[in-house]
Amino acid sequence: MIGRLFMAGILAVGLSACGNDAPRLFNIRKADRTPDEFSILPTKPLETPPDLAALPPPTPGGYNRTDRAPEAEAIAALGGNAAAGGAAETALVASVSRYGVQPGIRSQLAAEDFEFRRRNDGRLLERLFNVTIYYRAYESQSLDQYRELYRLRDAGVRTVAAPPDPATLD
Repeated sequence: MIGRLFMAGILAVGLSACGNDAPRLFNIRKADRTPDEFSILPTKPLETPPDLAALPPPTPGGYNRTDRAPEAEAIAALGGNAAAGGAAETALVASVSRYGVQPGIRSQLAAEDFEFRRRNDGRLLERLFNVTIYYRAYESQSLDQYRELYRLRDAGVRTVAAPPDPATLD
């Protein structure tokens, strides 16, 4: 009797593994086989040019008119002009770099920040138990928003989007 029940159980498990819609005992595939909607970038619809003989020669690896241009679309969505973006960007870079540009500034700042974090790495138990000391390490470089707010207000600067005064919240 126990042998027959055992055989019936093995037969049921074996048959359930055969069906496509039946739950599988050892299913190693991803349950959700749908595409990731955030990784799909739809293309623009294809257009037929008015004169096929006037088409430029193909440029392998070049720009495709049906490809999306997310940066230009974002500029247009925010009310800018993507075509004039190059001139405006050049003017902005010229204005920002009017006092000179130090080559390699990013790698220099990264090295200095790495050295600062190494000096402020935390105590032995903090490192051992992976306790973050980020805020304590950078506390001397942080800005006290309320002290800066009061300084600006005392100087006569309007601060319409400022956070409320913590003293008046109680």
